[in-house]
Amino acid sequence: MSRISLKNNTNQEESALLRGAEIILPDNSVSEKIELSKKEKRPLVVKLGFDPTAPDLHLGHAVVLKKLKQFQEFGHKIVLIIGDFTANIGDPTGKNKTRPPLSKDKIDENSKTYVHQLSKILDINKVEIRYNSEWLSKMNLTDVIKLLATYNLGRMLTRDDFRKRYENEIPIAMHELVYPLLQGYDSLVIKADIEIGGTDQLFNLQIGRFLQEAKGLMAQAIICMPLLRGTDGTDKMSKSLNNYIGITEEPKKMFGKIMSIPDKLLPEYITLVSSFDPEKKKTILDQLKETNNPMHIKKALAFNIVEQFHSIKDAQEANDHFYHQFQDKKQDNVEYITVPLSSLNLEEDIDLMSVLVALKIRPSKTASHTLIEQGGVLVNGEKVQDPKYKLPKLQEEVLLKCGKMNFYKIILNK
Repeated sequence: MSRISLKNNTNQEESALLRGAEIILPDNSVSEKIELSKKEKRPLVVKLGFDPTAPDLHLGHAVVLKKLKQFQEFGHKIVLIIGDFTANIGDPTGKNKTRPPLSKDKIDENSKTYVHQLSKILDINKVEIRYNSEWLSKMNLTDVIKLLATYNLGRMLTRDDFRKRYENEIPIAMHELVYPLLQGYDSLVIKADIEIGGTDQLFNLQIGRFLQEAKGLMAQAIICMPLLRGTDGTDKMSKSLNNYIGITEEPKKMFGKIMSIPDKLLPEYITLVSSFDPEKKKTILDQLKETNNPMHIKKALAFNIVEQFHSIKDAQEANDHFYHQFQDKKQDNVEYITVPLSSLNLEEDIDLMSVLVALKIRPSKTASHTLIEQGGVLVNGEKVQDPKYKLPKLQEEVLLKCGKMNFYKIILNK
């Protein structure tokens, strides 16, 4: 098992498919699968399983779905397993108690909703969607006993959540122990070459490898993507924890939720959820390290995410709504003086002190330094007290409020 480095990787496809992955198992297995695909002149079968236990997909799911999209763009075959049968058990991953089963009607309803939402990211017309009730519901007791006989209890209890519950004498229902085997059996049925999931799914994905090898098949490679933390800034994004951002949420609500995430989460959201290209991500992450007020970066991120799942028009409206709702409550009737940045004759790297001097708000950088430190300057409605603050390059315009009477709309160079 390895954490991924792309420094010596010269293959464009391999570099793209490994980028952002946290765990590859075994080492070099994805590279070998790509070579196999070329040798056999066939697309790889790339599997992702979902249990329809909740009706909405969120940005945490999107991290994995984006990786699937990359495989799809390179011509590989995406097989989505809707766990309508295993949803009756519920994956106990990370849970400290047995999960209640869902009704068939609820499972069916959630399954239909999932397929619609998946089209937000994947070309759903090129995805093979399978329901694991297709094969699991046909198993008789003899089949189940044979499947159970392939694995032992000791190895099952090495799974972290099972081990902790066992050590703390928290009950583990027998059917929960069967769940990982059933998920692994899905890989056996569809002959998956690669299975993708979050890092919390590693144990289950390994069982898929184990069952394939036990049947004499070439074992699937495993790609685990990082877990995205939710809006609380601590736990992984989850609807049950109410710290999620749904991919079909109304644009203004989505924008507002992204603006509410703690600043410490910005690097992982930029890396895992944004659609900026790798070079732009690096530039933004570098800018993030240099600023004490990342409001402009957070707004650019929110705009990008809303645009991905809705449209550029929705993103702009959500951006405007956020400004008027939260940043400009007391300034609705203020008339801003529009000033093109190019007219200020400043260097390319624009610091706030130089702008105040160029606008003749303060006679010198020293005086500007004092005004900023005392909290007398607002940038896009947010108080800035860092004299070295740079105007955000990711926006088309910046609103400045300097003191009580000076309101400027700076039009940035394009």
